[in-house]
Amino acid sequence: MVTSSALQAFLDKLQHLESAFEAAVEEVEDPEDLENIRVTYLSRRGSLVQALSELKDLPEADRPEAGKTANLVKQRLQDRYTQLRDQLQQQREQARREAFDPTLPGRSPWTGTLHPVTLVSEEICTVFQGLGYQVVTGPEVETDFYNFEALNIPQDHPARDMQDTLYLSDSIVLRTHTSPLQIRTMQEQRPPLAAVAPGKVYRRDADLTHSPMFNQIEGFLVDKEISMADLRGTLTHFLRRIFSQNIRIRFRPSFFPFTEPSAEVDISCVICSGKGYSEDGSPCRVCKQTGFVEILGCGMIDPEVFKAVGYDPESYSGFAFGLGIERVAMLKYGIDDLRLFFDNDLPFLDQFRFYPAI
Repeated sequence: MVTSSALQAFLDKLQHLESAFEAAVEEVEDPEDLENIRVTYLSRRGSLVQALSELKDLPEADRPEAGKTANLVKQRLQDRYTQLRDQLQQQREQARREAFDPTLPGRSPWTGTLHPVTLVSEEICTVFQGLGYQVVTGPEVETDFYNFEALNIPQDHPARDMQDTLYLSDSIVLRTHTSPLQIRTMQEQRPPLAAVAPGKVYRRDADLTHSPMFNQIEGFLVDKEISMADLRGTLTHFLRRIFSQNIRIRFRPSFFPFTEPSAEVDISCVICSGKGYSEDGSPCRVCKQTGFVEILGCGMIDPEVFKAVGYDPESYSGFAFGLGIERVAMLKYGIDDLRLFFDNDLPFLDQFRFYPAI
């Protein structure tokens, strides 16, 4: 049978394509090289498909022989590609096995970290536990009695306007401070007693420096013959443990319905070291050039509070204090944006694995 010139040209083209494929395969060193060959020769736009597209242009008598040869070439190229792909896979797995060293330590899994607010809360509780205080907790949804009445804040008291309270009903509120735990603890226990009460509190307030939910910690001590000197000594020890032995502390007269006398406590600014100016000479934004920042409120427990829990104010005295945990965390860690505590940014939170609670 005489082969036509058109068929011979087609067969020669297939032979040349197969030879070029084999030459390219001999140069393969990694899966990326093999993938490039697949794209060049075996993909929908590869050389083999382009060659097969010429079958329709051959004389009808030549097409059976051309199609048969083309299918054999296609099968050989695909088999060769599959063989080499499997071979490279086996080599890669063998290399992994040979590179594995069972004596090396395993990879440690990524672990989470405590939130900075949690770290500070635990640190504060640890300091007071070292002084003999117990840690108490209680409900975040409170009655008007525990949140206001028992704390010497009756219905018509102007201090209620200071609280920006979130009411669930006329007599049920989201607690505005952790002071209700002072009342609950004194109802359950008799003096002497000392406790700190950390927890979430809620106010109808939200801006760049305030959040409708934040964390507060209340502390109180009740016994016989407790004085402002005891309060001052306790808070001085506490603040120097939390910040630095070198900080300056000052007490300023203030007013709180549940303490009398009352005071606010300032510490020398930990950002500018009490100078009022940053290192570059610019005014300190934290202390507003005063050299001091307010840190907490405190005072001697009002006799009316003792009466509400059945204590004899003639026999017992005590002090109480309260502070915002986020504020302490911002000063302690140099954080200048309250929103960072709520954004849950992982790179930000991951920094605090280096600040273990004491």
